Amino acid sequence: MIAIIDYDAGNIKSVEKALLYLGKEAVITRDTDTLLSAEKVILPGVGSFGDAMGNLERYGLIPVIKKIVENKTPFMGICLGLQLLFDSSEESPGVKGLGILPGKVLRFPQKDGFKVPQIGWNSLSFPKESRLFKGIPEGSFVYFVHSYFLDAGDKSDVAAQSDYIFKFDAAVEKDNVFACQFHPEKSSDVGLSILKNFTEI
Repeated sequence: MIAIIDYDAGNIKSVEKALLYLGKEAVITRDTDTLLSAEKVILPGVGSFGDAMGNLERYGLIPVIKKIVENKTPFMGICLGLQLLFDSSEESPGVKGLGILPGKVLRFPQKDGFKVPQIGWNSLSFPKESRLFKGIPEGSFVYFVHSYFLDAGDKSDVAAQSDYIFKFDAAVEKDNVFACQFHPEKSSDVGLSILKNFTEI
């Protein structure tokens, strides 16, 4: 069973729908016992970094997430869920992230010809081999919606990069922790293949 963490951060049903399409059992929950007993856990989300961290704290989910990671359960962050895994975000100064991986989240600068947020399809490049992107060709397109991007503190964690204004870190993989800035559940066959790879880890 795959648990999807429910912390009022939107975009949860589309992740559940994609998993059900793949024939996987999925449950949306914030129940501690359910989350700790799940085979895999996904932290999706859209919205503000500060509000999301506030919700995680209010529901007592921060220690639960840290315990899931500590237990080596495969754990995946999606979009805002990726950003929350890191130390901080320019979106919410003074708010600490989960700090599970080192790095910070920065706002895209203004540049002629580029709109912020980035909304739409963009290609991936892979700086290392990873289980998450097994069988996914270099240059595959996925769907992004974001104004903020990850600058990973340890570049060996970076599993995929994309280019918008400049090259940025689009996905990470370290031990049992995986995360994508883009939305695999909205990225057609490529995205479903990435989710399938995660479910089979």
